[in-house]
Order: sequence, then C-alpha cells, then structure tokens
Amino acid sequence: MLLDTPSNGTGSNGTPSNGVGPAAGRRPAVLDSAHRIAALARHNLTLRLRDPGQMISYIVMPMVLMLVLKPLYVRAMPGGATQIATGLMVMFSVFAISMAGNSILSERTWRTWDRLRVSRAPAAELLIGKTLPLFGVLVAQQAILLVYGVLVIGLPMPSAPGLVLVAILIWAFALLAIGAALATLVRSHGELSVISDVGALTLSSLGGALVPLSIMPDWAQVAAHVSPGYWALAMMQAAVRADLAGILGPAAVLLALGLLAGMFAARRLARGWGRGGLL
Repeated sequence: MLLDTPSNGTGSNGTPSNGVGPAAGRRPAVLDSAHRIAALARHNLTLRLRDPGQMISYIVMPMVLMLVLKPLYVRAMPGGATQIATGLMVMFSVFAISMAGNSILSERTWRTWDRLRVSRAPAAELLIGKTLPLFGVLVAQQAILLVYGVLVIGLPMPSAPGLVLVAILIWAFALLAIGAALATLVRSHGELSVISDVGALTLSSLGGALVPLSIMPDWAQVAAHVSPGYWALAMMQAAVRADLAGILGPAAVLLALGLLAGMFAARRLARGWGRGGLL
C-alpha cells in the first residue's frame, strides 16, 4: 500500500516536491483524497478477504437461528417472522463493531500507525479508508439476511426496497463509527472483544431484537431508548413496512450518533491516539 508521504525537498526541476508546486496543482485536491482513501480501502479489503471466517460466521449464525426460532415466534405473536428476521439482522450486525475496532486497533499491534500518520492522509481519510471495506461487508451481510428472511423465514417482501437500503446504509454507518470510536479508547484486542461482545448482546436484546419491547419489563422499555439497537430495529421494521414517517425519527438518531462517534474517532486519531503501540 502506497500513500504519498510529505517531503520538504525539491524535485529535479527545482520545483517543490511537498505538494505545493505546479505538479501538485495538476490534480484537484478531492481526487488526491479519493486516491489515498482508495489505496487504504484496497489494502484493508485484501486483509479482510484473506481471513473471511468472521464475516461468514456473522451470516451463517443468524440464518441458523432464524430457521430454528421461526416456529416459536410465529406461534407466539402476530408478525413473528418479521420480528425474528429483523431482530437477528440487527443483533448480528452489532458484532461488526468488533470488526471495525480490530481493523483500526491492529495498526497499534503491528506498530504501523505512526507510518500512516506521517503520510499526506489526514485522520478523516485514514478512518474512511479503514472502515470503507467493512461498510461494504456489513451492507452485503444485511442484504443477504434480508433476502434469506423473505425467501425462507416468511418476512413480508418490502414494497419499497429503496427505503430498506437507506435504513441498512444508515445503520452500517452508525455501527462502524461506534466501532472506530471504541477502538481509539480500548487498550487491547481482548478488551475490545469483551466490550464489543457483551455490548452487542446487551444493546441488541435491550433494543428488542430477541423479545418484543411490549412484553419486556417497564424499566427495560424505558432503558431501551438509549440503545442504538432499539432505533435500528424500529427503523428496519418501518422500512420493511414502507413506513417513511416511521423511519425518519430513528434515522435521525442513528445519523447523529454516527456523526458524533466518527468525529470523536477522527479527533483521537489526529491527536496521535497514544503515538502507536498498545497502552
């Protein structure tokens, strides 16, 4: 992976080689930024494809659970197929927090983070380049589970697929931003794993992914509103119903959460994030 590195010298024709001279002006800054992000994204996609086990497990496990739990949910409640399909979609997407966190935290383990920081890529570009491949993976996971839910579980065919796609994109953005922010706070992969796994189960189940909110205790119904899983599930079920009004509120909450987490992560990365190495 090659990123442009800064230099204070001059080129062979005497022009500055630090991106200030005429040569740098030949390509707009936005194209330079896109080039650096693409280089980072290709590198991280290659790393992800070399070890696809985690991605495969987060697709196969919810498929198996949907199939096993479908009879129970269908008999226990109206709309049981929608509850189990969308609930497990949300639950297993939350585990992507650990994937995003590990992709960033690995730079500390490999002691390569400081090398990235001395390149021309600012913190925001580094963050986007690290998470963009995972964004595609997460969208693909949700799409596969949605199709599986329709074909096998009995999830009603969405009458507005565009709304479902928008819901998936917003939820993926929020999750990866949270994962990136978490990666800049933890001290080790083990700590990240514990927080991600326990947090994923807690937030998704508290949000109604496994049990409908209406039959949960009163305290849980109140506490559910602080869980991103609650807003994700509400948004996803509204998208399946083609309920635009029901999507807007949860989407706004998740977008705000994702923007705040992303800005926090970018700020931490820009300030050195511990200057490489695990704490």
